[in-house]
Formats: sequence, structure tokens, C-alpha cells
Amino acid sequence: MSKLQKAAVKRRDIREAVELGLKVRKRRNRRFRHLGFMAVLTGMLLLAIMFVSIASKGYSAFQRTEIQLDIKLDSDVIDPGESRSKDVLMRADYTGLIKASLRELFPEVKKRKQKRALYRLVSSGAGDQLREKVIQDPSLIGQRIPVWLIADDDLDQYYKHGEGQSRLKDYQLQWVARLNADHRLRLAFNSTFFTAGDSREPELAGIRGALTGSFFVILITLGLSLPLGVLAAIYLEEFAGRNRWTDFIEVNINNLAAVPSIVFGLLGLAVFINFMGLPRSAPLVGGLVLTLMTLPTIIIASRAALKSVPPSIREAALGMGASKTQMIFQHVLPLAMPGMLTGTIIGMAQALGETAPLLMIGMVAFIADIPSGPLDSATVLPVQIYLWADSPERAFMERTSAAILVLLTFLVLMNLLAIWLRRKFEQRW
Repeated sequence: MSKLQKAAVKRRDIREAVELGLKVRKRRNRRFRHLGFMAVLTGMLLLAIMFVSIASKGYSAFQRTEIQLDIKLDSDVIDPGESRSKDVLMRADYTGLIKASLRELFPEVKKRKQKRALYRLVSSGAGDQLREKVIQDPSLIGQRIPVWLIADDDLDQYYKHGEGQSRLKDYQLQWVARLNADHRLRLAFNSTFFTAGDSREPELAGIRGALTGSFFVILITLGLSLPLGVLAAIYLEEFAGRNRWTDFIEVNINNLAAVPSIVFGLLGLAVFINFMGLPRSAPLVGGLVLTLMTLPTIIIASRAALKSVPPSIREAALGMGASKTQMIFQHVLPLAMPGMLTGTIIGMAQALGETAPLLMIGMVAFIADIPSGPLDSATVLPVQIYLWADSPERAFMERTSAAILVLLTFLVLMNLLAIWLRRKFEQRW
């Protein structure tokens, strides 16, 4: 074989080896692309399953079952002296009027045990509902009026989900069937879920107290962590010299961002409650604890935002005669602010969903009142969800899912706000 033939054979072997290698690499690339796509698809599928599961269990909590009763607002019971005084109207026995209406509707119920079962079809809060109606319009006194009242949670679960979710007895189911045949049962929007505080009765439980507590906690956290975090980041990035103390601080800040949140709860319990004597279960203490927890996140995000500003901006400002403080606050800080706000909002979203540190400072107590200030006892929405999830009544299950939906809605809105701020103020060089 001549040299030319040998060279041609060698080139052919090389070409075949290269083509074979290309096929192997392309096959590996396709396999990696498919694996990546499957990983994303699996994640999206699991996320969709979680949302569908929560939504399917929680949507029914936004509705409540109501019973229509024809109630005679007897003036001898409500206001014997016809003074129409609010104090007199407040003290009247409205629950007795509701029971009398039920006895009129089911005159065959005579035994004491069955009467108690009949009365339990209506919520224990129905008397307060009727009281509010009379106080708002005292001219109703003396009339017989149809009133839609909140049903008990057992009837509510039966009317929404059928017998499998109910603890009603057979004779109670017969009464419910009669009420339903007479069109005295309906589903209405559950405004109580958004306007009331916590309650031992599921049909009267709401998230307003937890939402108010979360608002105070996040307000305090934002008010303290944003200025402290931004100022700390500016000092470390722009003013602090590079030495071992600065390195020590930076390492500790980075490590604090990875510390379990319950450790901050223990710290808050020891410092703010046991040492400083601040009130237990107060949003003020919760805000201070979450400030400690979110500060490392905000400092790290703010430093990254400051680093992303090109050095030419600093040099141009100094070249024009600006002082270092003017250069930072008039030129660098406005350009870095979108990144800082994004990091702050993500930190606030993380704080809004935290439960463990707040359990340590006593925000797990049952509190039915709506807090009026940061020093009042309160709970927050994640803790409220935790309390409801631990309750034995089945009606609390759907309220747990509904509260999770509300919490997820707030978290999604906060993340959308972070994206909007970043895109609106983002500048490219």
C-alpha cells in the first residue's frame, strides 16, 4: 500500500472516530436535556398536586351553611320597658328566641335530649348575629321576621360534603331534610372567615386576628431590618477596610443566614422576654426576632446589589468633585436600590411564613381578640394554621387549607412585587 493510500485510510479512520464521538456527545446532550426537562416537569407536577390538594380541601371554607328561621322579636323579651337603650338590647335573650322559633318549626320534638339536638343545628354564635341585627334596626322589635342564621359546623359539613363528613344523628338528618325541602338551607359567602378572630367553634373561627398580628409583625420587621441591613451593607462594602475583623464579620453574617430559625426564637425568648421583660406573645417581640432572622439575608442581598454597580459610576462621581458620602447616597445607592428592595421583599416573604421562632416566644396561645397594637397579645397566620391543623374537629381541616391559600396568596403577591420592582428600576450598562 502506497503512502497516499495509507494517508487516505488514516484520514478515513480519524473521520469515522470523530463522527462516532460526535454521535456519543449528541446522545449524551439529548439525555441530559431530557433528564433536566423531566426534573422540571416533576417539580411542576408535584407543585400542581400540592396546590390542587390544598385548593380542593380549602375552597369550601369560603362558604358557610345558613338556616332560615322565622323569629318573633318579642318586645317583652328584648325590651320590656321599650327604652330602646343599647345596653338593654345587648342583654336580651336572643338565643331563647331562636330556640322558640325552632320549637315552633318542629312541634313534635318534646324530649329534652332531642330538643338539645335540635338546638345544636344552629351555631352558638347565632344569638350574637341576631343581636347585631336588632341593634342596627330596633324598629324590628315586635315583628316576626325571616332571618338567615349561621348553622352549626356538623350541619355545615353535612350540607357541603354529605353524610361521610357529618356527626349528625338519624333524627337530626330528618330535620335537616325537612329544612332543605322547605328551602330553609343555603350556602352563603363566609364573611366570618375574614372578619372574626379565632374561636373554639369552627363555624365562628376567622383569620382577622392572625392577619392583624402578621401585619404588625411584618411592619416592625420591615421598619427595623431594612434601614439596619442597608446601612450595614453600605458600611461593609464602601467604608470598612479589608482586615481580619471585617472578614470575621462577613463570615458570621454568611453563617447567620444559614442558622435554623428556631435558634433565633430561643435568642428572642432569652433576651427580649426573660432579660428585657417585654410582653410575651406580643407582635413587638415577634418583629424583633424576625428582624434578627432576616438581617443577614438583607445585608447579603444589599451588598450584592452595591457590587453590581459599575466602578465607572463611582469614579465619575468622585471625578466631578463629589464626596464619598455624596457618591454613595446620590449615585450608587439609587442604582442599587432595586436589588436591595428585591432582597428585602424576599426576606419579608420568608419572615411571613416563619412559625418556629414565633412558637418559642409564646405566639402559639389561643387568642380570640383582634390585637389593636404591637403590644397586645396576638398570633400570626402560620401559627394560626398550625393551631387549626392540630384541632380534632373536621371543620377545622377545610379552614386550615383555606388559611394556607390566603398565606400562599400573600407570598405570591410579595414575590410578584419583587419581580415588578426589579424590572421597573433595573438599569443595564
